[in-house]
Amino acid sequence: MQNMDATVILPILKKKLAFLSGGKDRRSGLILTIPLCSEQTNMDELSATLDYLLSIPSEKCKARGFTVIVDGRKSQWNVVKTVVLMLQNVVPAEVSLVCVVKPDEFWDKKVTHFCFWKEKDRLGFEVILVSGNKLTRYIEPNQLTEEFGGSLTYDHMDWLNKRLVFEKFTKESTSLLDELAVINNGCDKGNQNDKERSMDFNFLPSVDPETVLQTGHELLSELQQRRFNGSDGGVSWSPMDDELLAQPQVMKLLDSLREQYTRYQEVCRQRSKRTQLDEIQQKVVNWLEGPGSEQLRTQWGIGDSIRASQALQQKHEEVESQHSEWFAVYVELNQQIAALLNAGDEEDLVELKTLQQRLSDVCYRQASQLEFRQNLLQTALEFHGIAQDLSQQLDGLLGMLCVDVPPTDGAAIQQTLKLLEDKLKSVDTGLQGLREKGQSLLDQISNQASWAYGKDVSSENKDNVDHVQGVMEDMQLRKQRCEDMVDVRRLKMLQMVQLFKCEEDAAQAVDWLNELLDALLKTHIRLGDDTQETKILLEKHRKFVDVAQSTYDYGRQLLQATVVLCQSLRCTSRSSGDTLPKLNRVWKQFTITSEERVQRLEMALAFHSNAEKILQECPDLAESVMDFEQFDEVEAVGKSLLDRLTVPVIYPDGTEQYFGTPSDMASSAEHIRERIRMICLKKQQLLETNGSTRES
Repeated sequence: MQNMDATVILPILKKKLAFLSGGKDRRSGLILTIPLCSEQTNMDELSATLDYLLSIPSEKCKARGFTVIVDGRKSQWNVVKTVVLMLQNVVPAEVSLVCVVKPDEFWDKKVTHFCFWKEKDRLGFEVILVSGNKLTRYIEPNQLTEEFGGSLTYDHMDWLNKRLVFEKFTKESTSLLDELAVINNGCDKGNQNDKERSMDFNFLPSVDPETVLQTGHELLSELQQRRFNGSDGGVSWSPMDDELLAQPQVMKLLDSLREQYTRYQEVCRQRSKRTQLDEIQQKVVNWLEGPGSEQLRTQWGIGDSIRASQALQQKHEEVESQHSEWFAVYVELNQQIAALLNAGDEEDLVELKTLQQRLSDVCYRQASQLEFRQNLLQTALEFHGIAQDLSQQLDGLLGMLCVDVPPTDGAAIQQTLKLLEDKLKSVDTGLQGLREKGQSLLDQISNQASWAYGKDVSSENKDNVDHVQGVMEDMQLRKQRCEDMVDVRRLKMLQMVQLFKCEEDAAQAVDWLNELLDALLKTHIRLGDDTQETKILLEKHRKFVDVAQSTYDYGRQLLQATVVLCQSLRCTSRSSGDTLPKLNRVWKQFTITSEERVQRLEMALAFHSNAEKILQECPDLAESVMDFEQFDEVEAVGKSLLDRLTVPVIYPDGTEQYFGTPSDMASSAEHIRERIRMICLKKQQLLETNGSTRES
């Protein structure tokens, strides 16, 4: 099986769809564990994981066969069945036993539909269903991981990280050996002069040999140390088969690297110092001081929008990419100059140091300008981004101000007003951010002159400054216009809130009058049992009428206020054609009812007053004629009052209303009838007294 790199399927390997824990069965075969989860397992990813894991052991190890543990305790039976059948295609000849770990209380019915033991010949391996706590019947506990009740320690991420380090080292060292072989063999051919070889061969490998050697030594040291030491808990630990195989490979690569690197170092020492200096001059200084500097001289704009700034950033990144290639060459050559300084002759030291200083000055100057330019463009991009967001906020605010949607009530007006205030506050915040970012951008623009390389950039800088200031001034003017419009809209909305409040209060006044009228008809029924009580009721009624009058006047004032507000807002009040007629109608009904109540109370007062006068006095015989007339008058008033109690209150629209219920009226009438009977009795007594007097 062809080896594959872990990096190719690294996201899949991290999922731990399958793993080799290092444990072995009783036949010394490796244990391959497939822990199925509750979620659906991707069979393609599982197949790729198995292909990778099975490419690691040696052929000798594979010949002993594998024991596969399929942990189905958290999975469904059809997934377990698919995985077992998949093993037939992935590793049929290398699997000797498959242990399917089942849940304690499930699958019984499903297993009856598919018996693996009947399929042994077709599958090529034996499949057993076993509970997790009975797995030790087939595998020793010290060869099982903790999830199966064993004591074997396995850290999947630790294993994966070491595999990545091993594969990376193998790939880098193999590539480095090929490069060093080409360099060393190229320098050994013929009697070419040093200058020609310096032009034909690249003496700098793609990776640092020292770094690769150090990585290899650290990897080998850890592999060897893990072979003899215990794990974190101090328990004796045996290395996995792949780690035993890795040790000789690492040792062999390290030996080859040391040999080739030693030859390479000798080749480097033999190179001509003059050739090295010429190469530095040609590859770095000339380009940086020529085309590189010219590229930077032409880059001064900041763009007038997000898209323009992004385009300039992209162009700058291309310039940076070209410079990065030469900076990389500079780093490599600087290392070589340092080596020449350490091993150079005394007469070359001054020249080498001068060249090194010149090279450093040019590179650092170019790098500083590239960084400054990148920061400038980033600030410009952020400035234009804030300006665009602020412009959109202003457009939204202006659109909201230009659309005059009449609110339905005061709450809607308050909500709209709050929304306007929030938008205006957001605009204030955005404008403040724009000013701060704009000032930062202006400060950076003013510093561009120091990177001009003798070029007059005053005109370019002036255009940039004018653009930034123009954007800020335009946003300020737009914001001021919106503020003015918000002030006008705020005043109008506050007037509308007041209008709705007046209309609501006027409607409330109508409701109150209706309630007062209802109370007058239903509860103001008693006429009093005597003169004193009737006077009290009459006084209470006058106060009751005063309250109603105040309510009516309040409603009229509110409706007059709505008329004034509507004239100011140039709109039509809903209450002008609805609330006012209601108010007048209920007030008319109240006044008619109140007058009827007053007349009844006054009649009752006259009745009780005269009745009490008659009942309390004892007239002489000489006054008997006058007394009889008083009796008749009081009796007539009482009967008129009784008749009036049976008459309803008639309103202008023809509707009728009675005071209280019939039982309430009957109660009041009964007391009046009682007094009339007392008057009649008194009259009878007087008649009898007068008759006796005449006979004597």
